[in-house]
Amino acid sequence: MIEIKDLHKSYAMGQNALHVLKGINFTVQEGEMVAIMGSSGSGKSTLLNILGMLDVADSGSYTLDNNPIKNLDETKAAIYRNKFLGFVFQSFNLISYKTALENVILPLYYQKVGRKERQERAQKYLEHVGLGPWASHHPNELSGGQKQRVAIARALVSEPKVILADEPTGALDTNTSYELMELLQAINDQGITLLIVTHEEDIARMCKRIVHLRDGVIVEDKKVRQVKAKRDVE
Repeated sequence: MIEIKDLHKSYAMGQNALHVLKGINFTVQEGEMVAIMGSSGSGKSTLLNILGMLDVADSGSYTLDNNPIKNLDETKAAIYRNKFLGFVFQSFNLISYKTALENVILPLYYQKVGRKERQERAQKYLEHVGLGPWASHHPNELSGGQKQRVAIARALVSEPKVILADEPTGALDTNTSYELMELLQAINDQGITLLIVTHEEDIARMCKRIVHLRDGVIVEDKKVRQVKAKRDVE
């Protein structure tokens, strides 16, 4: 599903350059649930941004579902993102003046989905994350966990093959985090590939594989026995 070869990324820092990714080699199979861990500055968010086509590597190759991701202008990158990827962020990134339903609908505008289908699909995925009755509520009327569930519904509504989540539990308390991970595990069980950046060991153990980055390189990549989130909540 994802194949990264010899990926390098640097950023200009005055007259110097900060070498953030230093030759990343990384493969993710369809249906995996992978945690990406590392301290601040390790390169994990930069890697996720390149996977999400929000940033571009200096060198190396990136293949997504057998499609080489290279030399894309912003229009083409947006098309690929809408076709293959869903995003979940720590800060939710919901539009405050739109309802939960309207927030979930947004990706479908870019896919030119008809109005009736947009409404039906958005409502379906809100119900899928347990928020059907909150469709008409605005973000300021929702708890942190509910906001993240709206964000997950928005990520799912375009029916992506891969969901990229950057610290999805970072703004949530422990119980809410585990409830959210239970939902993400259920989504993964349906065959959707998940990559989750996290600094929390307990959250990482709820994935099926943990990749550790340090100073721009992968220092450990191992499959783990997945801890079921529901069990931890109980």
